Amino acid sequence: MYVIYGVIDLRLLYSGSLKDKRKIVQAIIARNRSKYNISITEVDYHDLWQRSLIGFTAVVNNTSGIDAVISTIEKSVYSFDDEVELLLIDHQIITYE
Repeated sequence: MYVIYGVIDLRLLYSGSLKDKRKIVQAIIARNRSKYNISITEVDYHDLWQRSLIGFTAVVNNTSGIDAVISTIEKSVYSFDDEVELLLIDHQIITYE
């Protein structure tokens, strides 16, 4: 069993209000929840219009599951390429045997 946890640091390019920001961030979060059963939420920069730090965690059975979760998260963020700039995706893996 593997536990993956990490953060996604984003800059929202055209967000002019917290409402605009919430719309984009919630779309990213919803897309990732629908692909895999992961826990994901905004964890920092709540009051900034153009920044978001999203935290995520998932439990998988094998190493191919790790790659699938990380690549799905990256693809979903890149699909918003015209609205967000990806500053960082960082993750850690805990192995439980």
